[in-house]
Amino acid sequence: MLTLIGKGSAQTCNGVMRRDFLQVGCLGAIGLGLPKYLAASEAGAVDPSKSKRSAIMIFNLGAPSHLDTFDMKPDAPAEIRGPFKPISTNADGIQISEIFPRHAQIADRFSLVRSCFHRGAAVHDAGWQIMQTGRQFQGGVNTPHVGSAISYLLGRRSDLPPHVVLPETMGRGGGNLPNGQAGGFLGKAHDPFALMADPSKADFKVPDLLPPDSIGAARIERRRRMREVIESTIDTFEASESAKMMDDNFQAAYRLMTSQQARAAFDLTAEPAAVRERYGMNRFGQCCLLARRLVEAGVRFVTINTFLTVFDEITWDIHGSKPFTSIEGMKNIVAPMYDQGYSALIEDLVQRGMLDDTLVCNVAEFGRTPKVNPAGGRDHWPGCFTVYFAGGGIQGGRVVGKSDPIGAVPAERPTEPPEIIATIYHALGLNLETHLPGPAGRPFPLVDFGYREIRELF
Repeated sequence: MLTLIGKGSAQTCNGVMRRDFLQVGCLGAIGLGLPKYLAASEAGAVDPSKSKRSAIMIFNLGAPSHLDTFDMKPDAPAEIRGPFKPISTNADGIQISEIFPRHAQIADRFSLVRSCFHRGAAVHDAGWQIMQTGRQFQGGVNTPHVGSAISYLLGRRSDLPPHVVLPETMGRGGGNLPNGQAGGFLGKAHDPFALMADPSKADFKVPDLLPPDSIGAARIERRRRMREVIESTIDTFEASESAKMMDDNFQAAYRLMTSQQARAAFDLTAEPAAVRERYGMNRFGQCCLLARRLVEAGVRFVTINTFLTVFDEITWDIHGSKPFTSIEGMKNIVAPMYDQGYSALIEDLVQRGMLDDTLVCNVAEFGRTPKVNPAGGRDHWPGCFTVYFAGGGIQGGRVVGKSDPIGAVPAERPTEPPEIIATIYHALGLNLETHLPGPAGRPFPLVDFGYREIRELF
């Protein structure tokens, strides 16, 4: 057992949070460098040969229908197979839906896992938790997002945060549950840095890269000097862990705000217009482009939410009746945007020589019911669905697992969320026997006992 233990609190003894101290929105959630990469490497928690790798998780909020995208059943009855036809891809023997023509051209770069399932409730936010952490939240224990665990174990490697969420963290999911996009029991210090802006807008700016008007550059500079005075005397007093954490937070926030590297990484105007258009001038497409820029600049983990909530916008949540969309509506509204953004990301990573060192994983909270409902849609179905991976040591053009003839349950190689999370950790070189500091300081396994990476992908 490998254990890396440290405090994860980010609140001072008088209840002041670091973002209150700085008054800069999400600046607190940028990683504090607790156990750094070197310490993890020396402890045997990480494979140094994979130290350059980063990961991009595309979370398909709303849950695509596997039967209408990547696991089609053309020989099933009409109410099962749906309205779309399968098309061949550039990977031998692999067919996907006609609504993803660009995916079909790069299928040799990604591999599908068609036998995923989970035992959680068929509720969006319950699925969000399980698929991003590998565990159901029980007994008041919120497990950290996979990117937050990576932030804790490996820390930053540039002025940028180790874990970034684009464009912002998930909103409501209907179950009134935590969404899984946080540091959990590791503490607020390992919450992701959330962009909180739409990068496709003409006036796109990152709020936390410049001091807010309420503080101003002069006050920030005075505060920095005040911290230097505190630093010169802090060793003579018995400082609390949370006070030291607050000081670290300030230094990290100041470092980000004044960093030319960070400002340059978020500057999409530096990209040629043709590149931006290649990704699609919409929120998802520009988030994919921004994710590429961030990992290129040293960010270890980027989470892209394709949508923010299932209530206020059209998503993959194709129940059929308003305010949701139908299966046909998915073809015209959602699929073109997604197909363009994802394919551009993969092609760009290939052309820049980055794909081998960048894992791209596409996940969702569950699948969709085998039978089309009377409203012309499909409902929630955690019993079987598809996820897929590219880059980061993954072999492309493969299919792992198989669903039954109607896509209701796995028929071969059942795959659960802990295996998906373990695959991400494995690709980034983390030892799956590592333990985190859990609730009450007890060692907490990085991955549940008995679960390993999906070895058929490598």
